[in-house]
Amino acid sequence: MKKSLIAATALLALAGCAQPFNAKVSRFQQLPPSSGQSFVIQASDPKLQGGLEFGQYAQIVTAKLVAQGYRPAETPSRADLVVKMNYDVDTGHEKVVSTGPDTFGPGFGYGGFGPYGYYGRSRFAFGFNDPFLYGPGFDSVSSFTVYTSELDLQIDRSDTGARVFEGTAKAQSRDDNLPYLVPRLFEAMFTGFPGNSGETVKISIAPEGKGKR
Repeated sequence: MKKSLIAATALLALAGCAQPFNAKVSRFQQLPPSSGQSFVIQASDPKLQGGLEFGQYAQIVTAKLVAQGYRPAETPSRADLVVKMNYDVDTGHEKVVSTGPDTFGPGFGYGGFGPYGYYGRSRFAFGFNDPFLYGPGFDSVSSFTVYTSELDLQIDRSDTGARVFEGTAKAQSRDDNLPYLVPRLFEAMFTGFPGNSGETVKISIAPEGKGKR
């Protein structure tokens, strides 16, 4: 009974700890170096176009592209590039985890992530061990719902229609809250943008307030 109580308390403590946001990002690109090319942002799903939620995410993408040296087009018809995006989260699936004294792995918590690196002064790290899959160090079996969120981003040349960038960012989380998930998927997508074509990287984003000394 005492052991079960300690395990339950540890589980609650673990659940209350802010965990890093881990995403897997795949990118294919033939983007020329940015030289002030203009862009317009569109929704891949026409039903999203013009919505308040889409508009909020479009502002995030605009800021990310401006930081890369691109600029918003004065009018859609004068854009050099057409940026299309889509985002979604599934209905979730149940995951059963068995934990024990040997469950802890390298990179648990905020110190680092195995051989891939560590946060240091940045909120981003390439590669991760998924901390929320690790147990508190006691023998127990628990189940919870895991949601998979996905962001798809494409960039086409407006003059020829040729595709110059395709990117997909996926993440698993205990929450299906899109307003929380989508901005972090964009942060992962634009970490190291535009990336090496054909490469899939794992990117970990520290919670707010972490990764700074």
